[in-house]
Amino acid sequence: MQALQLVEDRRLALVSLPEPSMPEGDEALVRIHSIALNHIDVWGHRGMVFARRRLPLIVGVEGAGVVAALGPAARGLAPGQRVVVYPGLVCGACRRCAAGQNNLCENVGGIFGFHIDGVAAELMKVPARLLIPVPDAVDWPAAACASVTVATVEHMLVDNARLQPGETILVQAGASGVGSTAILMAKRIGARVIATAGSDEKVARVLALGADHGINYRTQRFEGEVRRLTGKRGVDVVFEHVGPDTWAGSLLSLARGGRLVTCGSTSGVSAPTNLMHLYQQQIRIIASFGGTIGNVRDGLARMAAGELRPVIDSVIGLADVADGLARLESRSVFGKIIVRMPGG
Repeated sequence: MQALQLVEDRRLALVSLPEPSMPEGDEALVRIHSIALNHIDVWGHRGMVFARRRLPLIVGVEGAGVVAALGPAARGLAPGQRVVVYPGLVCGACRRCAAGQNNLCENVGGIFGFHIDGVAAELMKVPARLLIPVPDAVDWPAAACASVTVATVEHMLVDNARLQPGETILVQAGASGVGSTAILMAKRIGARVIATAGSDEKVARVLALGADHGINYRTQRFEGEVRRLTGKRGVDVVFEHVGPDTWAGSLLSLARGGRLVTCGSTSGVSAPTNLMHLYQQQIRIIASFGGTIGNVRDGLARMAAGELRPVIDSVIGLADVADGLARLESRSVFGKIIVRMPGG
């Protein structure tokens, strides 16, 4: 089978590997159809893993495919069924997993494509409990975005920030995969959306997507514009995933008692914080990582009902992943880059 391996930092190789053995116990063999690229793929590509891993490593964190075979103890699935692969090797048995908080698993074995072999292979063997069925109404590009992109945004906005109808939210980097999805989901909830983007063209596109206001963060101080647009009050929620480049301004954009929810730090890992402003304004900072299996199911149901569809930038081949990662790193995208596997 063909697979894409990271052989050293910033060097990928398309290789031919033996096919996995037939599944045993509660395992499943999945023929991967489509993959979605994320900034976590960029971090892995650059070596920003902060945990032990062994190279070469099959890359790819987020993807969907078809069940090719099942072990005798696998339940709830059938060969030929379309599925999404949950991105973390969670145990399914600890108290966090039992409570449906899979992204807080106490015995996690790693993130696929980041710590352990991922989805960028024609065939992948995983525990069947990590597979979520894809409704017929959801196409492959959308399904490929369910386990990281959509689940992350739902976990941030619904579970953590608890965004309410009528509230105002600032979505940073609204042209990105999670940013564009956050705009769509926040509007569906009934919020007023202010979104930032890095060019006038992208601002026009986030407005066309449904944002109520767009700000070019390269030519305007977004925190000043937010204050102007909210009558100096500030926003109820900031959707943050950029990091140092926007952190201070994001905090200044919040109303008293506002909530900042963050899932990423694409511009760096450390940012100074004005603690006096933090406690005087009674701001709540909520860290969020990934989503739960329940979030993946909910996101697929939303897509099947026509309530949400991730914005697709482009569809590329497996051999073009390095170029796709470079585009992500340089922010030359609007929405998600989808990788179609050979034969997909």
